[in-house]
Amino acid sequence: MIVTLTGMGLSAAAGLNAYIPLLVVALVAKFTPVVTLPPEYAWVTSWWAIAVVTVLLVVEVVVDKVPAVDTVNDAVQTVIRPLSGGLTFAAMQGAEQLDQSAWMAEHSWVGILLGVVVALLVHSGKTAARPVANAGSAGVAAPVLSSVEDASALGLSLAALFAPVIVLLALLVLFGAVVYAWFSLARLRRRRRRRDGARGRFGGAPV
Repeated sequence: MIVTLTGMGLSAAAGLNAYIPLLVVALVAKFTPVVTLPPEYAWVTSWWAIAVVTVLLVVEVVVDKVPAVDTVNDAVQTVIRPLSGGLTFAAMQGAEQLDQSAWMAEHSWVGILLGVVVALLVHSGKTAARPVANAGSAGVAAPVLSSVEDASALGLSLAALFAPVIVLLALLVLFGAVVYAWFSLARLRRRRRRRDGARGRFGGAPV
């Protein structure tokens, strides 16, 4: 149960920012006894991997705070964030300090798939929320939301490793926010269609 909560927490964090949970796992595994990754994922703690993830994180933190550019970044991250979620979940399945499920060990693909799905769901909510916020604030909300998302990804990653029980509550709140973002985007699109329809009727009316 604990390993599932840890994996889901890290995967959800990856849906907000692909690189924060990877970097947190790498640093915690390298410098503390809290997590020992299985041999096949030992490369995550190598200095070259940490350096690459750090550079990518810096780029992500910057571009995600620029209106319009953040939308392009979200499109690119549609592949990267779910892959990060699957990777972190898979790495946690083999961590020595976490409880092991015989069934999960025999069906490791389930954890990878679950990580991909969780990250993709969170990413979809983030992607839906950003256009709504940008449209309602003329882009001013982009850096604020991005900073909140980065802080949430960091907090969720740390909670997943050090207090996984908290992850359950965090996931409920996060998925509630995802559903709200979807409905908000749907309302925004309906308003735009109605507005465009009204403009079309007015433009085609005789003077």
